[in-house]
Parts: sequence; C-alpha cells; structure tokens
Amino acid sequence: MTAIAVQAQRLLAHRRSKKSFFETFIRSLIILCVAIAVVLSSISVCDGHWLFAKGKLFGLWHFCSLGNSTILKCVTDLNQAKVAGMNFGMILVRSMVSLAVVIAIFGLELLMVSQVCEDTNSRRKWSMGSVLILLSFLLSSSGFLSFLILLKDHISFMGFTLTFWCEFISAFLFFLNGMSGLHINNITYPWNRSRKF
Repeated sequence: MTAIAVQAQRLLAHRRSKKSFFETFIRSLIILCVAIAVVLSSISVCDGHWLFAKGKLFGLWHFCSLGNSTILKCVTDLNQAKVAGMNFGMILVRSMVSLAVVIAIFGLELLMVSQVCEDTNSRRKWSMGSVLILLSFLLSSSGFLSFLILLKDHISFMGFTLTFWCEFISAFLFFLNGMSGLHINNITYPWNRSRKF
C-alpha cells in the first residue's frame, strides 16, 4: 500500500513538472474571469433595478415611479406595478439569480483550491468547480429570461439599466468559463490517462 502511495506521489510530481506556462496562464485567466462574473452578478442582484420604461423603474426588490416631480418614489410592494404575477415572479427571479451567485462562489473556491493545493484530486475539484459555474449560468440566465418574460410588455432596448447588462455579461462569463474549464481539464487530463493512473 505504501509503495503504491509513493508511486502515485512520483507520478504526481512528474505531472506537476510537466505543467506548462500556457496551461497555468489559461487556468488563472478562467479563475479571474469567474471572479469578475461573481462581482458583476453580485452588484446586479444587490442593486436590482433592471428596467426603466415609461417613467417606471422595475427591479428585483423595488418598484419605482416618477410622480409630478422628478423624484423616484420606490415601494417594496411590487403589486403596485400593476403587472400580472409581478410579486411572485420577482421572488422567483431574485431567488434564481441570488442562488447563482452563491453557487458560483463555491465553484470559484473549488477552482482556486485545485490550483493552490495540487494533489490527486485536483482534476476532480477543477471539474466540479466548472460544473458549478455552468449551473450558475443556467440559474442566472433563467433568472433574467424570466424577468424579460414577466415584463415583456414594457421592454425596450434602451430601457435596460447598467445592472441588467452586468447580469447579462456575468451569465455569459459563467457559460464561457465553465465550458472552458471543462475543456482544458479534458485536454490536460484525458479520461484514459486518469483511468490508468
């Protein structure tokens, strides 16, 4: 049993020495982009104001309207927006996008741990982190698509706020980096090599 452990450590050390600068750079870039996506998505969820249309500001947490003055009056009772299913719909949307951020944080942690503490489970940790990032993409994109469907009668391209575009970009980055993470793992650690190992 000890001989097998020693042989495994030698193989791991040999594999570590062969890790190229390009691979390290790509993996670091993926981690950086995921971190940026988490920050963008967090800002988008916390602010929550995603659409401005006809003097009304629709958000995940508040509904605001312009009165006689230029001051926005915001309320947490989303039923005042007079949109069918607004209250329940926004609970669903903010739950999905908030959960996407939480899952992405765990995915990011797994990606970083797999690179900092390289061992026999590094490949598995990286794959699991990439899968969690893809799951974040599914939740995030489902959240903002639900938002669009809910407010389809009020949508205008120029009405989307900066925080909505932050969520859109973060969802795109989740998808891009999740797929890239799985792809680079399959290139550098082929399945047949792992089985032999």
